[in-house]
Amino acid sequence: MPIYEWNEITVRLLDEKDEHHLVKWLTDPEILQYYEGRDRPHDLYLVREHFYNQDDDATRCIVEYGRNPIGYIQFYKLEEEERTEYGYGDTDGIIYGTDQFIGEVGYWNKGIGTLLVQSMLAYLINEQQACKVVMDPQAWNLRAIFCYEKCGFQRIKLLEKHEQHEGQMRDCWLMEYAP
Repeated sequence: MPIYEWNEITVRLLDEKDEHHLVKWLTDPEILQYYEGRDRPHDLYLVREHFYNQDDDATRCIVEYGRNPIGYIQFYKLEEEERTEYGYGDTDGIIYGTDQFIGEVGYWNKGIGTLLVQSMLAYLINEQQACKVVMDPQAWNLRAIFCYEKCGFQRIKLLEKHEQHEGQMRDCWLMEYAP
């Protein structure tokens, strides 16, 4: 069941049958250098633990392009702890965060990531009444940062040593989209 369809992009809820896509993508070093880390390949057990057996409010989805599964996206309302950490403790309104990756390398550098982010922004703002959408990409991941900036996100704050990646604590940018 699609959450939404936008041009060639379909975002649908993650299903049990999708676990083999996640295993394929999250054992590919080219994907892992950007998402999870090359030191953390995901076998079926880890995929189930990290994407299926979670007790949180994230909505986990598969991204399809032309009906072919090509990636993953999740979105979630920021909870009080994250709102405080990011400097939104006194902000009224609904704030969503997202995380995503294109898992099929053949779909990179074709503008599909931009379409995905634009479509998710439209969904979160128009359908979920988000007043802001935030992401926290690692500071070295300039391709992702430029994609997000092209979609209207702005770099708000450098989050020093914010995320563990390949054995090191990495800096991340808090990026915000506010319509």
